[in-house]
Amino acid sequence: MSETKLAEEARLQQDAKRIKNWKRWGPYLSERQWGTVREDYSDGGDSWSYFPHDHARSRAYRWGEDGLLGITDRQCRLCFSVALWNGKDPILKERLFGLAGPEGNHGEDVKECYYYLDSSPTHTYMRGLYKYPQNEFPYEQIILENRQRNRLQPEFELVDSGIFDQSEYFDIQIEYAKESPNDILIRLTVSNRNTQTAPLYLLPTAWFRNIWSWGRSHESGTTKPLAQLQSNIQPYDCVQVYHETLGYCLFASDPANPGLQQWLFTDNDTNPTVHPGHNADGQYFKDAFHEFVIEKNQQAINPENQGTKFCPLFCLDIDGQSEQVFQFRMGLEKELPQNLFGANFERTFDSRKREYEEYYTAKVAPELTPEEANVNKQSYAGLLWTKQFYHYAVEDWQHGDPQGPKVSENRKYIRNYDWEHAYNRDVISMPDKWEYPWYAAWDLAFHMIPFANIDPYFAKEQLVLFLREWYMHPNGQIPAYEWALGDVNPPVHAWACWRVYELTKNQKGGDNKFLSRTFQKLLMNFTWWVNRKDVRGNHVFSGGFLGLDNIGIFDRSKPLPTGGHLEQADGTAWMAFYSSCMLSMAIELAPNKSEYGDMASKFFEHYVSIAEAMNTVDGRGLWDEQDGFYYDHLFDDGHAVPLRIRSLVGLIPLITVQLLYDEQIDALPGFKKRMDWYLRKNQDIHERMSYLEHECENDSGRRLLAVPSVDRLRRILTYMLDENEFLSDYGIRSLSKVHEKEPFIFNVHGHEYKVAYVPGDSDSPMFGGNSNWRGPIWFPMNYLIIESLYKYHDYFGDNFQIECPTGSGNMMNLAQVAKEIQNRLLSIFVCDKAGRPCHKQDSKYDEDPNWKNLVLFYEYFHGDTGAGLGASHQTGWTALVSQLFEMKYEK
Repeated sequence: MSETKLAEEARLQQDAKRIKNWKRWGPYLSERQWGTVREDYSDGGDSWSYFPHDHARSRAYRWGEDGLLGITDRQCRLCFSVALWNGKDPILKERLFGLAGPEGNHGEDVKECYYYLDSSPTHTYMRGLYKYPQNEFPYEQIILENRQRNRLQPEFELVDSGIFDQSEYFDIQIEYAKESPNDILIRLTVSNRNTQTAPLYLLPTAWFRNIWSWGRSHESGTTKPLAQLQSNIQPYDCVQVYHETLGYCLFASDPANPGLQQWLFTDNDTNPTVHPGHNADGQYFKDAFHEFVIEKNQQAINPENQGTKFCPLFCLDIDGQSEQVFQFRMGLEKELPQNLFGANFERTFDSRKREYEEYYTAKVAPELTPEEANVNKQSYAGLLWTKQFYHYAVEDWQHGDPQGPKVSENRKYIRNYDWEHAYNRDVISMPDKWEYPWYAAWDLAFHMIPFANIDPYFAKEQLVLFLREWYMHPNGQIPAYEWALGDVNPPVHAWACWRVYELTKNQKGGDNKFLSRTFQKLLMNFTWWVNRKDVRGNHVFSGGFLGLDNIGIFDRSKPLPTGGHLEQADGTAWMAFYSSCMLSMAIELAPNKSEYGDMASKFFEHYVSIAEAMNTVDGRGLWDEQDGFYYDHLFDDGHAVPLRIRSLVGLIPLITVQLLYDEQIDALPGFKKRMDWYLRKNQDIHERMSYLEHECENDSGRRLLAVPSVDRLRRILTYMLDENEFLSDYGIRSLSKVHEKEPFIFNVHGHEYKVAYVPGDSDSPMFGGNSNWRGPIWFPMNYLIIESLYKYHDYFGDNFQIECPTGSGNMMNLAQVAKEIQNRLLSIFVCDKAGRPCHKQDSKYDEDPNWKNLVLFYEYFHGDTGAGLGASHQTGWTALVSQLFEMKYEK
């Protein structure tokens, strides 16, 4: 490996050891701060109405900032992004537009075309693309069209308006490169994709996050920051910036940039004439650039050329089929060289881009085809671009700020009332920085699997972070997401910690300290589950919706209309899975610390107890012998009624599989003695679950631990691999297709509840209606199923064969089955003769050279066509596609 190939790895190590702060600046700027819980100070908790998109240009945010493909420092003190105007829009394009939750026929949805193309882990090179129409942006059309559509109709997207049909748009490509940790080079390339000359106003904008209007000076200093135009730094146009904790900084524009009209300055303060009652500091406000450029209000900007928000204004006429390049530089004053632009600028960009390419090439399978490599690279880029500064101090938010919006005494009970300890102010991996500009705990666990390959340091830091005392509740609960920190996500954090450890064990990033540190805190979380979610104390768990939104017949987060409670096959299986991961961690740690041997015994016995309860409680457990499937059971008045819905709920028991190795067990005599005693005492467990000793094909050194017995495993797999049930051309569906013709119906108190196969967008308002687990394909669950199949194959070998697809006569071992599923998932993204299935709703991605290499990573995918659905940039867990590419080429 050459010296340059090691450059990005060296920077990662320098950052991890705090030798150089390479990650101080990054793409940590949100894409939507409006409409979030944090900005909601209403009495009723209606965040969409309290701070809508229309307020964002003129009203200061309290907890963060947003912009187009922007950057900021890790505390979001100084931000940069690009603003645009085509001469026709009613507002300046400073941020992404989308529908608020109540506006969309399937919930909230971004209505823009933008793409993450490249990023190194330290963000020393990044590239993104935004497509800006040259005709008036159809804000009203999008709102009205979606408002009149019902849940049975698709969402109306920006491309459906026809605004791109004649190629009347600009491609705005932004690139960032770092000369040093605090010296950032910025290059904007504006390409006119039309044949005719078109006007464009370009405003590369920098600004300070407003920390001075709320009376909370402890957050980021006490002095209001200031930016001033400097006329004595030749030959450059420079702005000197000062922030109390960030220090001095310069922002420079290349004198060769075409079309400079003038510099604009204002303050990032709420405009009180637009929003009466809000504090105002001075006479220049956040919406000044909109006022100056569009409304021609010359008085809106500060003539003294100073403030807390500034930009150079470029007025351009860009010839058809041509491009113009703009260069800027931003960094701490003492680190900027004398020659800011020119040959040195180009060399830095070239070297950082080359180092990024070499690092990426070293991290992925060399066998990837060019098409696969393109998808893979953009999946990693999206994962890295979706890191975001997230600030939410719950106590301050509940009680309001001394100089902020006034709140009622009852407001703090609207949301997160018992999480006053939570103080979040970190860079966090987000599911999606527009539709989900807040963390979701179980999403983040999946994000860390691909992160372990490209940045193991960040992966481990994130997993530790959510177990820290300012995140985890004192009772042991891990926060779910800002809409309801106390809601219940699937307990996958232990799995993520264990898998990140395994994936980095042979790298410099893997260590027992990380494993031990997370294990100790996970004990608290496991205890919370046992104490809070095992209603009858019989090892059967009821966790609520468990991230699967509308998969059940009822809203599983609310009291049941029948009374009683639900005994959940997924909740119980998740806890067996949790136990198996903790067991693996304890066995790994025990050779160096004997006390972990006792913990291994605890989790082995807990696993078996949960498996036994799942299989036998109340005489039959959650297994249905008639159907050969696991179901939720409705428990009331001493009776348990199975809810015979064939869904992922009944497949989750498959993922609980774990392999135990004799070599490890023999090294722990105390654990082995206790385990053997426990098994002798419970000799009949083999009839219902898998505890198999030395029956694997290749050797006698491993034992299989799994909830279903071998016979039950075969019966479940027969359903899962049936193309008329779960197996789609594009992966495993979340609900069996059998419910298309045979929906599950449940009547109670004169009301009919129904679950039918819905392969696309949700037809139910449950959980906002923007998520659907009644048919579509979800990457995280497919990934866990694939992992489990490989484990089963490691034990059984090639002798265990099953028909795949069911009824085809084609017999496969379980590794072949796993590869079949992963190849179907990969086909969602890889172009075939008809294009990429994920983009089937738009032919531009198949035919137009300016679109066809761009890839969107959706939240979930249509169960029959593979088309992308939900959030369009949820690279978070859909970035698991990168791991599937690795699996595809593993020897």
